[in-house]
Amino acid sequence: MPLITHRPVTPGQRFLVRVKTEGLHEGRPERSLTESNHRARGRNCYGRITSRRRGGGHKKLYRRVDFRRDRIDEVATVTRLEYDPNRTSHLALIEYADKSIAYILAPDGLKVGDKVVSTNTAQEQLTPGLSLPLRLIPPATFIHCIEMEPGKGGQLARSAGGFAQLLGIEADRAILRMPSGEQRYLNADCRATVGVVGNVDHHNASLGKAGRNRWKGLRPRQRGMTMNPVDHPNGGGGGKKKGGGGRQQLKSPWGQLAKGFPTRIKAKPSNNQIIVRRNGRKVKQV
Repeated sequence: MPLITHRPVTPGQRFLVRVKTEGLHEGRPERSLTESNHRARGRNCYGRITSRRRGGGHKKLYRRVDFRRDRIDEVATVTRLEYDPNRTSHLALIEYADKSIAYILAPDGLKVGDKVVSTNTAQEQLTPGLSLPLRLIPPATFIHCIEMEPGKGGQLARSAGGFAQLLGIEADRAILRMPSGEQRYLNADCRATVGVVGNVDHHNASLGKAGRNRWKGLRPRQRGMTMNPVDHPNGGGGGKKKGGGGRQQLKSPWGQLAKGFPTRIKAKPSNNQIIVRRNGRKVKQV
């Protein structure tokens, strides 16, 4: 989708860059597929802030998306494409032959009137929206909405413009290159959807003003260096310096190192499924 810039009649339009939404449904979402969404605003069950910089924002209805795609060999027709405020990708409303409807993530290139199907048999033509087990997808294919366990529903590569690439199949395991660059094994019976997630220009958009972040429920972020020592380890003005002798150890307010400190659990069970980490380092297979 092309980008839209504005003549800066107001200051907020000076840096505003939007993605053109031509072809998206302009009405309300399908009522039977929506539900109310409780927003925690960064608070836990006691009302205490556990995740900073969240709050406010516009009300949203949650759209129930079919990530499992478990209606096998039932052809559905795309009736419309919709905006979803809960995610960066767009949604496609599909209708089956029995008039039942569902939301799926809209792949790039999917249009109103196209047919989508979830099947367990190999297909000669791989069209956007086709759902298959990984073992039936040819190598080098771009895929998205990938399951981590068979039948659990798609969890990987779901954001706008996101995709993973199938590198090959080894026995009962598939080798994937993830969006982060990591290469890993997955069960070859896991399902995935062919194509790239739509709204690929999302990362090129610019909000233009701070107020648009507030509409999204994001509150301002303050640097630790501008705080007082009582509020942050990096606060205070004495000897303020970003380098030189390692004086400054970038930390969170609670002393956790912020840069260069690995946060992944070393004994995580899925570590043995990683072939190449996102930083390019190969992992020794046990």
